Amino acid sequence: MSKISQSPLDNTKRNSAGLIQKIGLPAVLCVTVCSIVVIVHWPALSAKALSFDDSMYLTDNVLVQNPSWVSARQFLKEVLAPSTVTGYYQPFAMISLMLDYALGGNENNLIPFHRTSLILHTANTALLILLLYLLLDQVWIAATVGLLFGVHPMTVEPIPWVGERKTLLAAFFALWSLVCYVRYAQKNARGFYFASLAAYFFAVMSKPTSTPLPLVMLLMDYWPLRRLGRRAVLEKVPFFALTGVFAVITYISQSRTAGTGSPAESGAGRILLILCHNIIFYLYKIIWPVNLSSHYPFPEPLNLSQPMVLAGVIGTFILISLLAFSLRWTRAALTGWLIFFVAILPTMQIIGFSNVIASDKYAYLPSLGLLMTLASFLGWLCIRIRRSLTGYAVIITTILILTFAESAATRQYLSLWQDSLTLAQNMLKLAPNSAGVNAHLGFVLNLQGRQAEAVEHLHKAISLDPASAVAYYNLGVALEQQRKPEEAIGYYRQALEVVPKFASADYNIANIFKSRNKFDDAAAYYRLAIQAKPTYVDAHNNLGNILRSQGKFDEAISHFYEALRFKPKSAEIHYNLAITLQRQGKLEEAAMHYRDALRLKPDWPPALNGLASILAAHPNPAIRDANKTIELYKQKKSPPDVSN
Repeated sequence: MSKISQSPLDNTKRNSAGLIQKIGLPAVLCVTVCSIVVIVHWPALSAKALSFDDSMYLTDNVLVQNPSWVSARQFLKEVLAPSTVTGYYQPFAMISLMLDYALGGNENNLIPFHRTSLILHTANTALLILLLYLLLDQVWIAATVGLLFGVHPMTVEPIPWVGERKTLLAAFFALWSLVCYVRYAQKNARGFYFASLAAYFFAVMSKPTSTPLPLVMLLMDYWPLRRLGRRAVLEKVPFFALTGVFAVITYISQSRTAGTGSPAESGAGRILLILCHNIIFYLYKIIWPVNLSSHYPFPEPLNLSQPMVLAGVIGTFILISLLAFSLRWTRAALTGWLIFFVAILPTMQIIGFSNVIASDKYAYLPSLGLLMTLASFLGWLCIRIRRSLTGYAVIITTILILTFAESAATRQYLSLWQDSLTLAQNMLKLAPNSAGVNAHLGFVLNLQGRQAEAVEHLHKAISLDPASAVAYYNLGVALEQQRKPEEAIGYYRQALEVVPKFASADYNIANIFKSRNKFDDAAAYYRLAIQAKPTYVDAHNNLGNILRSQGKFDEAISHFYEALRFKPKSAEIHYNLAITLQRQGKLEEAAMHYRDALRLKPDWPPALNGLASILAAHPNPAIRDANKTIELYKQKKSPPDVSN
């Protein structure tokens, strides 16, 4: 019997169906998971809480608040000593926040910031699914594990916390780097290799805690790629070169702006206890995510008398033993845990940089290693229960229960981010003897006009940590608002003793002296504020006003121009500059800046008066006639007081 041949059209239909099945199902699952993630995290968009360092990233950051190429260049060029944030070099994260500000974001409208962060978290969930699918070729398992990651309560913190944009952005680029690297390893396509290297560069430009990524790649070469060898190591040389460069930049920038503690200061015993504590602490929080907080203080004392420290030491010993034993059957468990450990190592406080021992956000990207192990386990489990409907029913039911439980916990945690006071009070409930939390709560209460309560918590913060510059500063602010300037100055100076380059403390002292007409003293402190923070626009502006009143026009003008460089859309600064130029006899320049002020603030009487005074005296009669309206307006308005 002759064989019936198939037409090319039949082959095309079959191939198309196979392609649709191969691409369509992963796409549908990915979209479904991402939709659930968005729904679960949706309350983050309405969150109004500002956390610890959001003032540095948003409310007091003049570069973020004035989106421009000048601001972007400033973020990029301040490599070893960022001027608007204390800590490490993170220009892409700052530029990202600046772009959200350009889209309408500000401290009273956080939606643009939260929207971008939610988009990034959703994209990271999709990338995680893609990565697991590429590695294990099991789309349902990849989607399931991605769902458990996307709705997990420990992923909440970076979304409503404005200053943690860096965590989400760095993870986004890091995951792209890993996806491209896996495609390179599977296809040997050089384009994917260079794309992976570029994405890694973007990741460390967003947050330098991405630096362990080359080690993560080597571990993935061991499992599941199974290609670890000389070539795989040599391929990582450019990655490790970038790691070395950014490690040096990070250490220098962190040391210069925020300070660091060397391992020698901590001692090997203390570091070992911290590592053991954190290994078990993170596993515990991932498995049982309750009592989550943005502030987990160091246990005091940090020794085996603390239950969590003791549990960490015992648990770490048991964990390592089990992982070593697991090598008899699989590489997945040990390799996944090593990926987690290597990725989280920069935040493990071997080099001290923070007043917390751990943080949810630190586990965001490193959790990839544990998720890879989970995906491998689910794959093994599905093989073991093949053709068992009961087994599949148990797995599906368990996944659904975990998803609903995680989603409920995520929603509950997000409810705490709806306002700053609720968030701070929850942190205090979990860590009542934390100096950092008491100082932050004092700051929040002060903003709400509850100075008496603020002072109480700030005094407690100082008693808990006499070296808390933030507590001294916030106490100074509270006392100043209570009209106790002498006491305020005393606390500002104590803050400066702890942190000599505390620009805001210098600035507030200067303002007090200025209010008392002690202009020389005020000018000295404004200069100190500018020295500590060259982008301090208000300090430049106020110093310029004092210098003008002292007849030092050239120096005043230089400070006004410097202020305008970072805040070009300030009508007040244009106006102050115009007055100074006018007094110096530079009438055309003065008129230009009066007009700039009026463009930004139309019909502003002081600027109209100033411009009219120049035009009325202009030698050209046509110009004088053309501006009779302004002259008449000037006659109806009293001249502004610009003496200082």
